[in-house]
Amino acid sequence: MCADKAVETLAAGGVTMKKEFGLDYGSVEDRDFIPKYRARCHCGAVQYEVCADPVDAKLCHCLACQKLHGAPMQWAAIFHKRDVRLTHGIEQLRFFNSERRRHERILPCKVSCGHCGTLIADEGRRMWLAFPSLFDFGHVSRVPAAFKPTCHIFYSLRVVEIDDDLPKWVGHKNHSDRL
Repeated sequence: MCADKAVETLAAGGVTMKKEFGLDYGSVEDRDFIPKYRARCHCGAVQYEVCADPVDAKLCHCLACQKLHGAPMQWAAIFHKRDVRLTHGIEQLRFFNSERRRHERILPCKVSCGHCGTLIADEGRRMWLAFPSLFDFGHVSRVPAAFKPTCHIFYSLRVVEIDDDLPKWVGHKNHSDRL
């Protein structure tokens, strides 16, 4: 946990459990937080909600994403932290900072379920990069337009060619050369 992020705890039947994920996130007690989408890990031990559409969605081809996801790319929908609230399983969260190769919540880091191992999100310094495949959209083909990727990043590191009309960037979107 970041030193500057206070987390309130509750005693529930002699067991201490975390009530909130952090001050930057939506609160479970905020009555104005109206969930728009819900997500969960594979086993359901970790669950969260978002109250807004993502600000962007992208496909990342960097080597870290390839290795950590065991896939040629990562699909992420990007949310402001204030639009995300964890509703279940905060105590199950596990963190990994790939830059330092440490299992600590040093931002940015990968967030996963300690029970089933599902990668849940990338937690950035200001943003939450959620994995759309964890959301319940009712049916796979009903992925909302706001979750559809707008570009490829780190495409120069790709392991497979993607034939689509999305912009392809050497590095980060709008901060590198476009291929």
